[in-house]
Amino acid sequence: MDAAAAIADLKQIATQIDRVVIASHEGVVEGCSVGDPAAASRMAIAARDLYSAAEQARTNLGRDELTQVEVATPDGSVFAVRDAARLVCAVTRPDPTVGLVFYDLKTCLRSLAEDGPASGPGSEEEDPDGTS
Repeated sequence: MDAAAAIADLKQIATQIDRVVIASHEGVVEGCSVGDPAAASRMAIAARDLYSAAEQARTNLGRDELTQVEVATPDGSVFAVRDAARLVCAVTRPDPTVGLVFYDLKTCLRSLAEDGPASGPGSEEEDPDGTS
């Protein structure tokens, strides 16, 4: 499955998601629900930076490996999930069902991994229950 098809599937089942971007770990856009390429690139870079900042905080706190990130605001949430090859980031409406959004994002990454990695040696399998 390519990124455009994965995003179409995700948007069909995850009604709480307003915008989504799939990118390499470096922030190179593979697919996005945002029509403006510059906005898609900004979203991918912001997702990469968000994940990196969360990873640094995790390291500083001596916690186990980071698997997912959520930042909640009164206007909605930002979610980021990464596998060995890609990062997927979604922006939602207020008060999303957190476990369900994480599950849907991990499913999206798994569907892309079935066709092979975008970069890197392969994709890690995530727990489908949204608790990892």
